[in-house]
Amino acid sequence: MRIFEHKSIRLDELDTQTIGGKRHYVTPEGTFPSITSVLSVLSRDSIAKWRARVGEKEANRISTQAARRGTNVHKMCEDYLNNELDLNKFLPHEKAMFKTIQKELDDNIGLIYAQELPLYSSYLGIAGRVDLIAEYGGRLSIIDFKTSSKLKQKHYIHSYFQQGAAYAVMFEERTGIPVDKIVIVITVENEDTAQVFVEKRDNWISELQQTIKLFKDTYGIPST
Repeated sequence: MRIFEHKSIRLDELDTQTIGGKRHYVTPEGTFPSITSVLSVLSRDSIAKWRARVGEKEANRISTQAARRGTNVHKMCEDYLNNELDLNKFLPHEKAMFKTIQKELDDNIGLIYAQELPLYSSYLGIAGRVDLIAEYGGRLSIIDFKTSSKLKQKHYIHSYFQQGAAYAVMFEERTGIPVDKIVIVITVENEDTAQVFVEKRDNWISELQQTIKLFKDTYGIPST
């Protein structure tokens, strides 16, 4: 097992509130919607159609199972990078999914700046909690872990890149440290290797701003 080195940047914790059914973060500069809430506007219609197709009971079962799996795989990644993973706490299929991410971490992660860091941007008017900020392949990166039941194609996951870009802007605004690389690591059920997508932050800022506007327009939030 690798031993990972930490720089350990810390920022003040942020309280959360639910407003209009959406998670918001209370920051010193205002109450901002979470980036996941903002991005949910992109999938709102397709999720509603899926729930209608499979039925509420089945949709709730699948969603609960996927959420539990995602939470536990994220926890394994966090513990592993903190040099304190105990695999005995997790189910076999969760451990199998983590193992595909573990190889990526072992091969590519350098100095770790932060994990599960609370962030916000007064410029963008959003907030969130980033999975990982660390050197990836020798370059400081925003790294986000995802779980999936099937392989992803790039054009299906633009929201992941927007999320990474948002974290990069938030982190630079809070610390003064620029991050221009986004790494999305997706572990897929019954696959032997993880999918990895690497993007540049600045390629996704414009699309992110469009999504923020769409979110505000959809829910009647005044633009600042």
